[in-house]
Amino acid sequence: MVYRPTEKTQARKAALKKQLLDAALLLVATGGFGALTIQAVAQQAGIATGAVYKHFESKAQLCAEVFRLATEKEVAMVRETALREGAPATRLLDTIETFAKRALRGQRLAYALIAEPVDNLVDAERLRYRQDYADIFRQLVEQGIGSGDFAPQVSAVSAAALVGAITESLVGPLSWQMNARPSMEQTRLIRSIQAFCLRAVAMKTPDHENWVADPSKA
Repeated sequence: MVYRPTEKTQARKAALKKQLLDAALLLVATGGFGALTIQAVAQQAGIATGAVYKHFESKAQLCAEVFRLATEKEVAMVRETALREGAPATRLLDTIETFAKRALRGQRLAYALIAEPVDNLVDAERLRYRQDYADIFRQLVEQGIGSGDFAPQVSAVSAAALVGAITESLVGPLSWQMNARPSMEQTRLIRSIQAFCLRAVAMKTPDHENWVADPSKA
């Protein structure tokens, strides 16, 4: 007879996996992915080390799942702010402020998600995470083009550039805070990123269509 797990067994297994993920996320939030080991997760969760491998085949798989868990909430926050009702320019500024403030408030976790050197599985998740953000910004840029608030442009390219500009602008400040080095005042930093991004999507180029098709004719 083939063993079929009961609902109670499945629920217990799911609860233990969540407990392990919560423990792993706490380790990453306080010490980055470098602090996440199978032994540390087991100790934090209060279970035997071998039990962790019943839920995760390897440390790399555990790291990738922790990355997904941490980023899902952040992506949801950005989506909610970027795609709500209101003027596109205002939503763009608010989205940048929301993302930046959350990152600076939880700088160790933010640095781990944005820039910390990691396993290939986590790198693959990071690419998906950036694409999720790019898809949100693409929709916002297209709405801005449609309303006339933003200049005509290739929305997918602009969206990817916005994600790059925002995240790369925060890497240094996040690193400085972790190392107790002086950094730019938070409000000035956020306003600078906002100004750059708004100029990037709003500034019109002469004869845009021809310039994009053949820059040498601009």
